[in-house]
Amino acid sequence: MEIMIPAWVEGTLQPVEKLAAHERGLKHKAVSVFVVSGEHILIQQRAFCKYHTPGLWANTCCTHPEWDEAPDVCANRRVNEELGITGLNYEYRGEVEYRADVGDGLIEHEVVQVYLAHASQDMAFTVNPDEVMATRWISAEVLRRELALEPEKFTPWLRIYMAEHNELIFGNAAAA
Repeated sequence: MEIMIPAWVEGTLQPVEKLAAHERGLKHKAVSVFVVSGEHILIQQRAFCKYHTPGLWANTCCTHPEWDEAPDVCANRRVNEELGITGLNYEYRGEVEYRADVGDGLIEHEVVQVYLAHASQDMAFTVNPDEVMATRWISAEVLRRELALEPEKFTPWLRIYMAEHNELIFGNAAAA
């Protein structure tokens, strides 16, 4: 199934097939969610069947809105589809743009709407094995230490978020 995402082609926003956007390095819309519990962040390990960055650890959810889909609706939909989590209140934290090589000749050039949601570490959820192979709650301090020691275990965008956009995402929260 072709997934059409909003991407800029010659300065105009157009629907583009997701893989084609990454192959061409087109700037495109994206959504990232960080679910936190106090100083802990819920991160996910991407399934091995993902076409880029398989097996790497990422933030709670990172995705692309469908054409004409509002970012907050996308955030809610994909957290449910990937992790089976519902009922969270998403707080819009701002917009981030980054460009990163994600391997195999693919480029993520994303304009990301970032959301934060608070949850309990004992909330029930069920991962979709086509999307996620593992999850873990990790303190921001331990995450930063692991990012410094073994950056290759994490997606480029999580490394960028934690190094360059920590204040925007977490503000005065314990994860900051």
